[in-house]
Amino acid sequence: MQTLNVNGYDMAYLDVGEASSNTPPLVLVHGTLGDFRTWNAVIGPLSKKHRVISLSLRRFFPEHWDGIGDDFRISRHVEDVIGFIEKLDAGPVDLMGHSRGGHLGFRVAQTRPDLLRRVVLAEPGGELEPALHPTTSPSGPVPLGPRVPLAAEMVQRGDVDGALAMFVDGVDGEGAWARWPAAARQQLRDNAHTLIGQVHEDRKPYLKSEAQSIRTPTLLIGGGDTRGHLATNWPVLAEHIPSAKTAVIPGTRHWMFDQAPQEFCEAVLDFLNE
Repeated sequence: MQTLNVNGYDMAYLDVGEASSNTPPLVLVHGTLGDFRTWNAVIGPLSKKHRVISLSLRRFFPEHWDGIGDDFRISRHVEDVIGFIEKLDAGPVDLMGHSRGGHLGFRVAQTRPDLLRRVVLAEPGGELEPALHPTTSPSGPVPLGPRVPLAAEMVQRGDVDGALAMFVDGVDGEGAWARWPAAARQQLRDNAHTLIGQVHEDRKPYLKSEAQSIRTPTLLIGGGDTRGHLATNWPVLAEHIPSAKTAVIPGTRHWMFDQAPQEFCEAVLDFLNE
């Protein structure tokens, strides 16, 4: 693990592999309750021909945050990702984000395309503006937005596992939390208090005009069995991001890179190596 001071905060990251003259670094941005360990199942395959840099956002592990403070904001994390890329001083990078990290990746592509060569958004989280709403409501669980305050309250009361079970089961289906391996569950426990910050993170909805403004080559990936709004965002955004490509990982849900790492890496590498 290494650290890079960005906007007054020491951001922890893993740096694996070497970039060739034809392949810039691939920067990985985790989602809700994640950290640089989120991508462990795919860092090895991705780093065989790429320099892969997996970062931890402000207030996530290895920091053990107590949920107190006012700097847990989407805008702050976007600025931190931008600052991190600038501090790398490696030229335009490839950027991949999952879930909430996909939302951050979208915002970086929207505001600082000069820093990016290609972007991969794996089921980016967030809400769509009304102009982007599909004509039919998605089947599956309610949007994650209402679940976050409930889970945050449970964390504050000390019921961390109860909060995480509600969150994970709401994303990946009833009983998913109980089936997760111990290491994966511990990672989420290490970041449970970030749910408190996420309640007031001020995440803006995706606008049609914002999607249409993105010019960075973009791949959007979804799990074939994902349900609810997480299954809706990425294909809707793909319709409006110019020349966007899409990939579906069959038989997987939201954490598709853990559930089918080989297939996920093949989709990502095919896009990056075009």
